[in-house]
Amino acid sequence: MKTAKELIDLLNLNSTGENNYRGNSVTIGSPNVFGGQVLAQAVNAAYRTVQENRFIHSLHSYFLEAGDLTIPIDFLVDEMRNGGSFSTRRVTATQNGKTIFILAASFHKKEEGFEHQQKMKIDLKQPEELLSWEDMFGKFGAFLPKSLKYFLSIERPIDFKPIRIPNPLEKKNLPATEDIWFKLKGEIPEMDIKTKHQILTYISDYNVLNAAFNPNASTHSFANTMTASLDHSMWFFREFDFNDWMLFSAESPNAYGARGLAKGNIFTRDGKLVASFAQEGLMRPKK
Repeated sequence: MKTAKELIDLLNLNSTGENNYRGNSVTIGSPNVFGGQVLAQAVNAAYRTVQENRFIHSLHSYFLEAGDLTIPIDFLVDEMRNGGSFSTRRVTATQNGKTIFILAASFHKKEEGFEHQQKMKIDLKQPEELLSWEDMFGKFGAFLPKSLKYFLSIERPIDFKPIRIPNPLEKKNLPATEDIWFKLKGEIPEMDIKTKHQILTYISDYNVLNAAFNPNASTHSFANTMTASLDHSMWFFREFDFNDWMLFSAESPNAYGARGLAKGNIFTRDGKLVASFAQEGLMRPKK
């Protein structure tokens, strides 16, 4: 999968009955289904049951079991409430009858109201000054650990450009932050805000736990730690498009008891805050 159209096709589920949908999986380099994929597919399923004039404003989810890449995922949508301004949906994702993921999402009709937002960090390096994951693979691939080399070699529909590139051979603790520019690759098709929300949800599960790893980077990495997303929440604010780079900006307030918490914001390049996210993940050191 290497284009935005292929990603949209992956997230667009097939209907298998009233409020029932089915989707397939594509690896991002891990042996299990990528959490961002099942998240975004669940949002697709929920959107299919909501009035046209209502748009997702928040989601809260739990990852219960590792997903099998070789088996289709079935999504069942429960219509919990349809009010005057808000609609609430619950989505259950299953494989072979076993629940692997649950989502609660709320949709809101457009309304006028108060406005303010947190500002984006200033004096950040711009994407044109930075190396992408593909650039890093081409430039440093021969020197990278095997697992990282394989991860970077996977074709993706998204370019990622981290503002800080840690040296995996230099064991050094880093600040509990992670700032990464991202952009869809190639020609970007016309898409409505619902499709944009699904793609942004997919992207939001990339890189999020890095901020929780960084303060312990001198002793731990993804190579010697068992990791898994435990939960994921998002809040959607303003409209946006994918025609320019966007900033994923995360910080980790805590890691303790084999779990790490990260939270942050997603901005357009000109500083418009379009979404916030939070995730707790399993971070269990391997014996």
